[in-house]
Amino acid sequence: MNFDVTDEQEMMRDMFARFLDENSSGPRVRAAAPSGFDPALWAGLAELGALGLRVTEEAGGLGLGLFDATLLMEEAGRTLVSGPLAEALVANRLLGQFGGHADLLAQAMAGEAVVTLAMHDIAAQPKQWVAGGLVAEAVIARRGSDVVLVSVPESARKAEDNLAGTPIAELDLAGLDATVLGSGDAALATFAAGIEEWKLLMATALSGLSREALRIAAEYAGERKAFGVFIGTFQALSHPMADLICEIDSAKFIAWQAMRSIADGDDKAGAQISLALWYAAGAAGRTGRHAVQTFGGIGLTLEHDIHLYTLRGKAWPLVAGDPEDLLAEAGRRLYAGETASLPEVGEVPVEFDLGEDARKIKAEIRDFFANNVTDEQRAKFHFSWEGHNPVIHKQLVQARLAYMQLPKDVGGRGLSPYEVTAARDAFEEEGWNNPVANVAQMVALIIHRFGTDELKHDVLSKVMSGDAVCSLGYSEPGCGSDVFAAQCKATQLEDGSWRIDGTKMWTSGANLTDYVLMLCRTDPDLPKHKGLTMFIVPLKAEGVTVQGVHTFMDERTNITFYDNVRIPDSWRLGDINGGGRTMAASLELEHGGGFAKVQRVLLEAATELCREIPASGGGKLIDTPKAQARLARTYANVVASELIAYRANWTQVHGKGNGAYGPMAKVFSSELLVTDSRDLLDLTAPYSLAKRNGPAGTVNLEFRHAFGTTIYGGSSQVHRSMIAEKGLGLPRSRN
Repeated sequence: MNFDVTDEQEMMRDMFARFLDENSSGPRVRAAAPSGFDPALWAGLAELGALGLRVTEEAGGLGLGLFDATLLMEEAGRTLVSGPLAEALVANRLLGQFGGHADLLAQAMAGEAVVTLAMHDIAAQPKQWVAGGLVAEAVIARRGSDVVLVSVPESARKAEDNLAGTPIAELDLAGLDATVLGSGDAALATFAAGIEEWKLLMATALSGLSREALRIAAEYAGERKAFGVFIGTFQALSHPMADLICEIDSAKFIAWQAMRSIADGDDKAGAQISLALWYAAGAAGRTGRHAVQTFGGIGLTLEHDIHLYTLRGKAWPLVAGDPEDLLAEAGRRLYAGETASLPEVGEVPVEFDLGEDARKIKAEIRDFFANNVTDEQRAKFHFSWEGHNPVIHKQLVQARLAYMQLPKDVGGRGLSPYEVTAARDAFEEEGWNNPVANVAQMVALIIHRFGTDELKHDVLSKVMSGDAVCSLGYSEPGCGSDVFAAQCKATQLEDGSWRIDGTKMWTSGANLTDYVLMLCRTDPDLPKHKGLTMFIVPLKAEGVTVQGVHTFMDERTNITFYDNVRIPDSWRLGDINGGGRTMAASLELEHGGGFAKVQRVLLEAATELCREIPASGGGKLIDTPKAQARLARTYANVVASELIAYRANWTQVHGKGNGAYGPMAKVFSSELLVTDSRDLLDLTAPYSLAKRNGPAGTVNLEFRHAFGTTIYGGSSQVHRSMIAEKGLGLPRSRN
């Protein structure tokens, strides 16, 4: 797996970034108005080779790959480049591919002429808006079965006020002189591939634009005060920013995935291209709206750059029409067999393959379930503790498939983050959700690091052999995700033993488990995060009461009561009042998971159900445009969630720093699971109302399951605060 560009690409990006910082600054962008075109900037880009970047070497260009061009476009978006750069990159490449106009191509690459694209067939739509049409000497367009080069005299270019002050113009292309560049299927495919390339260039440009708009807004929120505090501490501002950074990064990653898919020959590449631009356009629109809101009144004024980002982020993709058409197009490509002409991509350095070792562990898990698990056992699988089967758990332990994430020095398998991700996917595909093993790994690691020899002998050995299971006792009534607010009290007695009194909430599995890993308050006079100590408490001890709490997700959790429960000091973990440090040891097991695997299960079930449900006009629901588009939207969210999680894996493996990538993976995927499950429940209604076995029951269950994913493991609100602080540099919003 790799999320890095090559050294040469980094040098190229840095060169363009430095040039654009100087030559496409806010004042320069304003100075280019009202035409929206900066001739000096254009000439400078030409001098750096940008305008011939995608033209083949045989035709006089640099012959670089599409990924290189997207790096340029990301910087162009960040700096609001004044000119139709994405369109020119594609048009110049097409000129070189078709040949015969060497002089015009040379002028275009030198910045002396502008050649751009028409997005629609001029045989059907002769009059259309053209990006750069105000300054273009020529336009490349489809005309029926021909690809033509339309000469645009200055008299045909009429300036018109427009949304973002860009050099667009409405041109009557059918009434202008045109030269045929090529005819027939091959020529049309070449042109169509150019349009697909434009989508990827525009998607990455919008990603760069959106990230910069969000950075500007976050910087302002960290400097501006209202009511005596920095406005960045207001979660109404910071939490939407946390969501937006996930969206923005996802848009770029989907574009990267599309290029990777083209290189790998993946048949979903065409759909991914359309979804990349659809995703990026939506993210840009939402980012611009929130950025202006962050600035308040001054964000509406012409003196502040944020309005430029807001308007161009909205305007740039609209030259091709309604972005929702892209979603519909992706739906047809995914579910109706529509094909796409794909551009050549060249070298694509990013890689999203988990690797051969990951494939081996997935195969090992599949073989285990095929050979050891009966249909009767499978029928009782559930995502919660209610699906626990002690026989299967013991077999998994013996097969070394239970504690795969646990380090080898603790007795685990010590798999890499990539292998752990693959294993989780395999378990999800088998329907085996394994909270028992996940909690056991955490408890085992803490006992190994901080436990006494007695505790290791009495408890750890049983956990590692699969003969005992554990619960977590962190949360309490009224504390929510603030575990450091715990009030369950541990009092040390004269003989050194401890008395536990209090209540724990959400002690999932306590009705099934042997022990609970418990965080207790041992010094009420210390700051709340310092006066805590960690213990192992036997749930069968006198004074422990377990009371079931049932959810609408068919899940049982528990409230547990502790009344004068006695445990020896040897069952204490770590220093007295050092519970925070002890609990932090479990962070070694953090691999940036999320719920992409659950999203995929939902999508597959909904797709299967759509293939079964009759459509009102005949055929099946899957044949309808509405179903195709809505399934495509969920598909995009699945890909986005997977890539955000992969990024968290990759940064951990390679020590790329902590940008709150793990929390991004969790909050982003869980919130998308909520919205997608609700939408697909609607799409497949009324069949999805049933809890019967099969795809309808799966859609039904995942709709209900989704609510819990935003709460357990840390609520979305807590994770958004972490993302805002670590990922965007906003001031801390929590005490």
